Amino acid sequence: MPHEPTSTGALRLLMLGTGPFALPTFLRLLDSPHEVAALITRPSKPTHARGKSAAEFNPLRAAAEQRGLPIHAPDSINTDAARAEMAHYRPDLLVVCDYGQILSAASLGVARLGGINLHASLLPKYRGAAPIQWAIYHGDAVTGATIIHMTPQLDGGPCLAQYRTPIEPSETAGDLETRLALAGAELVLETLGALASGTAQALPQDQGQASKAPRLKKADGAIDWSRTAVEIERQIRAFHTWPGTFTSWHRSAAEPLRLILDQATVVQRTNIELPGTLVEAGPARLLITTARDALAVERLQPAGKRMLSVPEFLNGYPIKSGERFGEPPTTPAVGNGP
Repeated sequence: MPHEPTSTGALRLLMLGTGPFALPTFLRLLDSPHEVAALITRPSKPTHARGKSAAEFNPLRAAAEQRGLPIHAPDSINTDAARAEMAHYRPDLLVVCDYGQILSAASLGVARLGGINLHASLLPKYRGAAPIQWAIYHGDAVTGATIIHMTPQLDGGPCLAQYRTPIEPSETAGDLETRLALAGAELVLETLGALASGTAQALPQDQGQASKAPRLKKADGAIDWSRTAVEIERQIRAFHTWPGTFTSWHRSAAEPLRLILDQATVVQRTNIELPGTLVEAGPARLLITTARDALAVERLQPAGKRMLSVPEFLNGYPIKSGERFGEPPTTPAVGNGP
């Protein structure tokens, strides 16, 4: 890149996406001067809700069906059959966001201009499946979104555009994802304009600055109370949507109870108790010691129950100061992130 401009200024596109982060981009493309020829998405997988099989909801599929757009859902995008399906539309460009598969060089070559990808980080930082969550977890002050010209390397192509934004102190991963998805959609439209006019400039990533954002595992949500209150509060916000941030309450006269912590704040405090000790129970918070300062838990969910405020929790559970929280420490597999 740059590429030759098109004669009309509009591009013929194939959209490749599955998850909700891609929906604002897809909707903006559908209402833009560019032509979205078809949606390529992942196959639907059955889920089980209350013991009944249900189709996994795909917001892009629903939007495409509403617009009468052709939909293809190959098991693998890198087969001859999938490439033939894409080539049928003679696309100028593949627009990829929250799709879930890495495209081979041959698959990218189906489109005249190859493919672009919207990624929710300031690449080369946080390559991988969970950039938003790990940015909050690590306490980054700033994050953003990047448009890359795709290569077969995971999130490794040259950068066409970036958007930067502060991470708000109380922002959860869900909150930040919504903001970045909306901003990213506008960034995609700006990038398409530059590609159509032949003015796009691609800057290689500094490979030495790359860090990983691996896919989240359930075990990543376990609280290690020997970390600081600031670190645990960030963990709660980072993993708010999934896998949740959880601990076990070691009750005096019953089996340990798993609790998901949904909302908490940091309280500055000099602790003389061991980390993971309850030092205050009510009226509106549970105060638990950490390696530095204490965590004031304000909303939590007992295993198998609904989310509760602390007053609601205290009405049903006789918790008292001195009781302990925790399980064997679990350190998330954060690769070579900071």
